[in-house]
Amino acid sequence: MPHTETDFHEILINSTRLFEGKVINLRRDEVTLPNGKTGTREVVEHPGAVAVVPLTKDGKVILVRQFRHAVQQVMLEVPAGKLDPGEMPEACALRELAEETGFVATRLRKLTSMFTTPGFSNEVIHIYLAEDLVESDKEPDEDEFINSESYTPDQIAEMVAKGEICDAKSLVALYLAGIQLHD
Repeated sequence: MPHTETDFHEILINSTRLFEGKVINLRRDEVTLPNGKTGTREVVEHPGAVAVVPLTKDGKVILVRQFRHAVQQVMLEVPAGKLDPGEMPEACALRELAEETGFVATRLRKLTSMFTTPGFSNEVIHIYLAEDLVESDKEPDEDEFINSESYTPDQIAEMVAKGEICDAKSLVALYLAGIQLHD
């Protein structure tokens, strides 16, 4: 007999805050499992983020190149950033686009929202397509060192195939924006 959705629920017994940081918090939850036994869950709490696929009038996509400390490498990604407290995702998308690329979108369309790693984090990324771009001032955060670069869809497909674009949010965002990622 198939399980119903309620057959999978875990019941929180106790939650302990282990770390509180600038970007994330970490807690350990003790839960009652569906079979009545007790389990432990470690959860990274994140305020949420946005990712934007900026599409120029000539059909190019603007990507950003920056060093990512956690993986110790320079990455080529779609522009993205963390939601500020109380900030709506659409406003964050427009802010991050301007800060990281120097463009403002006159047309912004939400493509989806997704959990990045639901096995251990509650982070949700809201993904947008930005079109009808107008040049503005590029103003990255003082701790961000970013180059913005434009590529054709064919160039992007080649970079994906070579593993040069390899972060999940960018791959999903480009795919949902209709960029062919492979032949």
